[in-house]
Amino acid sequence: MASATSTLMEAYCFPFFISLISLLIVRWLIKRFTKSEANLVFPPTPPALPIIGHNYLLSSKLPQSLQTLARRYGPLMQIRIGSSTFVVVSNAAVAKEIFITHDLDFASRYEPCPGEYNIYSGSGFMTGPYGQYWLFMKKLCVTKLFAQPQIDRFNRIREQEIVKILKSLMKRSREGEPCNLGTELAYMTNNVIFRMIISKRLSENNDESKYMRKLAVEMTELAAKLGVSKVFSFLTKMDLFGNGKKLKEVFRRYNEFAEQIMKEYEENGIINGGENEDRDLMDILLETFRDRDAEVKLTRNQIKYFVLELFFASVDGISTTIQWAIAELVNRPDVFNKLRKEIDSVVGLTRLVKESDVPKLPFLQAVLKETMRLHPLGAIIHRECVRDCKINGFDVKARTKALINAYAIMRDPEEWENPDEFLPDRFLIKFNGNNDEHHEQMQMEGQDFGYIPFGGGSRACVGSTHANLVMRTTIGALVQCFDWKIKGGEDVGINVGSGSFPGKMELPLIAYPITRFDPLN
Repeated sequence: MASATSTLMEAYCFPFFISLISLLIVRWLIKRFTKSEANLVFPPTPPALPIIGHNYLLSSKLPQSLQTLARRYGPLMQIRIGSSTFVVVSNAAVAKEIFITHDLDFASRYEPCPGEYNIYSGSGFMTGPYGQYWLFMKKLCVTKLFAQPQIDRFNRIREQEIVKILKSLMKRSREGEPCNLGTELAYMTNNVIFRMIISKRLSENNDESKYMRKLAVEMTELAAKLGVSKVFSFLTKMDLFGNGKKLKEVFRRYNEFAEQIMKEYEENGIINGGENEDRDLMDILLETFRDRDAEVKLTRNQIKYFVLELFFASVDGISTTIQWAIAELVNRPDVFNKLRKEIDSVVGLTRLVKESDVPKLPFLQAVLKETMRLHPLGAIIHRECVRDCKINGFDVKARTKALINAYAIMRDPEEWENPDEFLPDRFLIKFNGNNDEHHEQMQMEGQDFGYIPFGGGSRACVGSTHANLVMRTTIGALVQCFDWKIKGGEDVGINVGSGSFPGKMELPLIAYPITRFDPLN
C-alpha cells in the first residue's frame, strides 16, 4: 500500500514540479522583457472621481481650466475624461519634446466627435492618423494645393472679397447703422475659402457659398453636443437626444452637394492640367483622383472630406482672429494709431493697402502675431501617442491622447513678460538707421515653441501662409479705412466664449464703422 502511494505521489509531483518551473520561467520572462506597470512613472494627476474621472475639474472654457490645473500639477500632467486618458502639455520645453524629439510618436490625431455618425469616418487628413494617406496628402498640400504659386493665384479672390466687405461696411457707415463685425468677417472668409476650392463653377454664386456655410455650422454645433457621448463611450450608440441622427443627415446633405460639384467639374470638362492661371483646388484634387500613377489612389469620399475639413480649419479661425485683432486695437487707441500711422506712411491715402505692402509693415505683422498669441486659432492642439515613450521624464503609454494647451503656453510668464497684456512691440526689433532715424522690423521666426498658433512638428498647419495673407491684409484695410465706435460703450469685452468654437468672443463685436478713407471712389 505504501509502495502504491509513493508511486502515485511521484506520478503527480513530477508534472507539478515541471508546471511550477515553467510558471516561474514565464514570470521571469515577462518581467525581463516587459515593464511592469508598477515600475512606470506617470505624470502627476489630480484626484479623480469614479466613472467621470476629472470632468468635475473642467469648465466649458477648457484651455483656461487646464491652465489652472497645470499651475498646480506641472507642465505635463495626466487626466482622465470618462474612459479616455490624456496628457496635458502646458509649457514650451515639453511642447518641444512632443513636436521635435517625439514628433513621429505623436504624429497621429484623433477625431473629437463620434465616428458612428460621420459618414466619412476614417477618410480624414487633418484629423486622420499618421500613415500612407496622410503622408501623400501632406505632400500634395506642400507641392500643389498650398504651394506659393497656387497661393499667388488666389490673390485676386482675396482682394475682391476684402473689397466686398469694405463696401458693406461703408454702406452701414453712410446709413449710421452698427454692424456685427464677426458675422461680416465670417461671410467674407467663407467666400474666400469657397472660391479657392471651386472658383470656376460657383465663384459668383453666393447662395452656394451660404449653403456651404450653413452645413458647416450645423455640423460643428451637433458635433459639439455629441462631445459628451465621445467622452462617455457607453452613451455613444444610445443617441439620447437624436443629435447623432441629425449629424448623419447633415453629412448626407453635404455629400449630395459635394458630389454635384464634382460631377459638374467632370461632365463639363472643367478640370485643367498643367499650370493654368485659373486652376483651383478642386481641379488639383480631381486631377490627382484620375491619376493612375499616383502613389495613393484618392477616393471621392476623401476629396469631399478634405474640402469639409478645410472649411472647418479655416473659416471660423481666420474670421475670429481678425475680430479679436480689431477688438484689441479698439481697446488700445495708442496701438491702433501707431498701426494706422505705419500704413499711412507706406501706403498713403490714395489706394487700399495690399498684400504686397505687408513686408514693409512690420507693426501690422506684429499686431497679428500678438493677437494669435493671446487668442490662438487652435487653443488646444490634439495629438495621439502611437508608441510607449518618455516625455519630460515621465512614461506615456501608446494610445494616450495629448492635449497641447497653446493658450497656456503662449501666456506662460516664464516665456513672456506681462503675458496677458496686448503688446505687439514685443515682436519687433528696434534700431537706429541713417541720420538717427528710428526703424522697426519683425523678429525672424525660429524654433520657438513658446509661440505655436499654427501648431508644430510634422502636423503644423499647412495653410498658415494663406491664413496670414488674409488676416494681415484685412486687418490693415479695416484700420486704414475706418474708425470704430463700440455700440453701448467705449471698450470691447475681451472675454472668451464657450461652445462649438472655443476661441470665439463671448459677445459679438457690434460696432459703428465710421468711414475715414474710401479707396473705392
